[in-house]
This record gives sequence, structure tokens and C-alpha cells, in this order.
Amino acid sequence: MSSMASQNAPEPDALLTATDMHTYYGDSHILHGVSLEVRRGECLALLGRNGAGKSTTLRSIVGLTPVRSGKITFADQDITRNPTHRSIREGIGYVPEDRGIFSSLTVREHLDVALWANRKSVDQRDEVLKLFPRISERMSHFGQQLSGGEQQMLAIARALLADPDLLILDEPSEGLAPILVDEVRDTLLRIKAGGTSILLVEQNVAMALALADSVTVLSQGTVKFTGSPAELEAKPDIKDTYLGIA
Repeated sequence: MSSMASQNAPEPDALLTATDMHTYYGDSHILHGVSLEVRRGECLALLGRNGAGKSTTLRSIVGLTPVRSGKITFADQDITRNPTHRSIREGIGYVPEDRGIFSSLTVREHLDVALWANRKSVDQRDEVLKLFPRISERMSHFGQQLSGGEQQMLAIARALLADPDLLILDEPSEGLAPILVDEVRDTLLRIKAGGTSILLVEQNVAMALALADSVTVLSQGTVKFTGSPAELEAKPDIKDTYLGIA
């Protein structure tokens, strides 16, 4: 292929597009026209201070807190009014901030429930577990016996059993020791390298930028920046004002 042809190659197409989302909690207007795009095979990091609207954005996309107006398209299908279970069946994996791990279920039972819900085989479970050797060693442990890092890995593994095209994660490094943050980051890099797109909310900006192909910054429910990690690095005013870092 000529260099000219390479330069003119099309950009990866959008897998998820959210346009002008307005979301409320009761009478409280939380998202004010938020728009974002996740391209196939890429990671979008959604950054901002606490209370910026990041988690609400994720909840709106997966249908847990439906938008009052706006449009959400996934794989060329309008999912704006989809119930959460339908969006998951159509290819969206979701790992909430609280991880959703049950203290009285074993690791194996968590995964078996996901196998049943997603109509997957034990072979597919074993394939997913290759990404999580620490979890493979703890199949008989109960949720309450797992460390925070192990719970996070189990939550991600469970989401992957839906075989998603898009993996949405809310604060995956929260409360983890630095060595486990690195382990989660490296696992997510392998997942992305396998072709799964990622939408990531993360307070650890360094981790987020290590994963991200593009960045959207929120403040008070509005988009303040969209661009590449390099473009964000070149805007210290954005980083200082909206992320609290120089």
C-alpha cells in the first residue's frame, strides 16, 4: 500500500455514539447535553472530578438511569430506550463502581450464573479465565474472602462472559494498591488488544491515559474537552481546572 493510501485510510468507525444526552435524578438535571463516541477497538477515557456526571453517563448508556432526551446508538442500532439486560445481550459489558460481587457466592458460582445468563459454555469461561490467573486459583473462595483487586478481576471476568463488543467500566482501580492497579491496567490492555472496545471512567488519570485512544472531560454534566491523550497533555489549563492535576 502506498504512503498516500495509508494517509487516506478511513478512521475506525464508531461502535457507540451518545448524542446530546440529558439525564435527571428526579428534578435534578445531571447531564446537560453530553455527547461522546467510542470507536471500534479503541478505548475512550471519561475523566472529571467527583460529581462531574461520569457515572451517570455510564448508567444512562446502559439504561440504568435512562436519558430524558438525546440518542444513544450502539453497533448502528438505537439503544436509547433499551432496558439494561437487552443492551448487555446486544454486546455491552458493564462493570459498576461497586463491582456487584455477592459475599455468599463463590467465584465459581458468580461465573456459573454469568454462563447461564449469557448462554455460554464452560470452555468459554476457561478462555476468559486465562486473563485472570489469580481468579482461577480462587474458584472455591466466597466473594467476601476476595481482596478488592480480586473482586475487580472477577467483576471484569463476569462481564466478559457476555462476549461484549464494548466493555464499560466505572472506576476499576478504586481502592486498589498500586501493584493491583498495574495488574488491572495490563489486563485491560490485553482485552483491548483482543479487539474489545472500552469506555472507562477512572480517577487515576495516569492509568486512564495509558489505556485511552481518546479522552472526554466532564464538569458539572457538560463536556469540556474531547481529543487525544496527547492533545489533553498539551492543555494544562484543562487538566488543572477540571482534573486537578498540573
